[in-house]
Amino acid sequence: MSKIREIHNQLINQEISCLELIKSKLDVLKLNTHNTVNSLLETFALEAAAKVDAKIAKGEQIGLLEGIPFGVKDVFMVQGTYTTASSNLLKKYKSPYTATAIQKLLDAGAIPLVKENGDSFGHGSSSENTIFGAVKNAVNPTLVSGGSSGGSAVNVAKEYTVFSIGGDTGGSVRQPAGYNQVFGLKPTYGRISRFGLMAYASSTDCVGPIATSTEDIRIVLNAMSGKDVKDQTTYASEEITVANILNTEGVKTVGYFKNFITNEAIDASVKAAFLASIEKIKAKGIAVKELDFFESDTLVSTYYTLAMAETASNLSRLDGTNYGNRIEGDNLKDTYSITRSENFSEETKRRIVGGNQVLSQGFSDEIYLKGLQLRDQISKNFEKDFEQVDVILSPVTPQAPPKIGDSLKDPLAMYLSDAYTVGFSLGQLPTLTVPQGTETGLQITAAKNNDELVLKFANFLKDTI
Repeated sequence: MSKIREIHNQLINQEISCLELIKSKLDVLKLNTHNTVNSLLETFALEAAAKVDAKIAKGEQIGLLEGIPFGVKDVFMVQGTYTTASSNLLKKYKSPYTATAIQKLLDAGAIPLVKENGDSFGHGSSSENTIFGAVKNAVNPTLVSGGSSGGSAVNVAKEYTVFSIGGDTGGSVRQPAGYNQVFGLKPTYGRISRFGLMAYASSTDCVGPIATSTEDIRIVLNAMSGKDVKDQTTYASEEITVANILNTEGVKTVGYFKNFITNEAIDASVKAAFLASIEKIKAKGIAVKELDFFESDTLVSTYYTLAMAETASNLSRLDGTNYGNRIEGDNLKDTYSITRSENFSEETKRRIVGGNQVLSQGFSDEIYLKGLQLRDQISKNFEKDFEQVDVILSPVTPQAPPKIGDSLKDPLAMYLSDAYTVGFSLGQLPTLTVPQGTETGLQITAAKNNDELVLKFANFLKDTI
């Protein structure tokens, strides 16, 4: 059921006013106990709602997204709002411009309500590495919400927002979507502009929608997609239609990585639930093929080698000179050191140190260049796989969400929770989390530029599992 269409119809039939809708959402966001809110965009939201109501009162038509309240992960620029990246360094930083993806939603009339909590600079898989307090899981508040777009996923799951916009580098939309039982899409790399998204790892960063239905994912994806002169990695893409994703006959063969399921790290209940889903798919006459892939620890090592290298480079600009909370030392070098040491989280510092290590003389050839070579091999492996199958199905995570606090004690365990998401990021492939099949959902992946196919197969699964 599309929440966007439901609210749109209520607005045009004047069953509710946009102002009432926005006020009710702001009220629950103010009261929420899940730590999803970094800042509310109350004044902007109420003014925008009044304009929508005025249009409706005059008998003017409104667009499908006009008046629909949404959330924005606090790593996206929205002009005039605090954009903190959930960090001490940028806790008083205000955006001088708006990210392209968010501007497209504003142009369509959608109303942003909240800048959402998550791991600082996207560094984490639990949304605990934040100055605003750990985001609590929507289903069970003693568990982590997943990361780094935890606040975005929880707001959707609790219906504080109709949809939210997250950022996915190695699973940061898909994993929290799975943990909170909603839909989360990492589109094909380059389909949506990254301009105005704070860079973590530029070669895998993606803007992704989180929603409660495939139809809402489709609507928001269409609104944000397109070529952008400010992001040279973007490309023009065709609009995905309702008719195309409802026609589920296009998928004949499904693949899954056997070594993901035989891995010792996978929880027995996740494994059993995944294999049961595979049997239900077979029962519908779909051919299922076991595929060979890189071991999950190789994927995690490759991803973190490259991601840490890129984040060390991307965050080098944050020294208190042009941006952020500057702390003066005895000299300039001392100022840089204190500013970064005091303002970055332990996890961010861990990733910067790791990134500088793999890029340093004596290590870059042995580690970083090898990581680049492995990424190429992973991409080629995917190309071969998609010659044999239409989509690849996999668990989102090998285990259930951990309790709040556990991930902070064991960073390696947190990295390994990304074992089933990072490979698809390295391949720059469209991948959708659906809240079915296992405790933390299933991932549907297709070849590059086949975003439509993952939505189509999600609709098939809805009636199958």
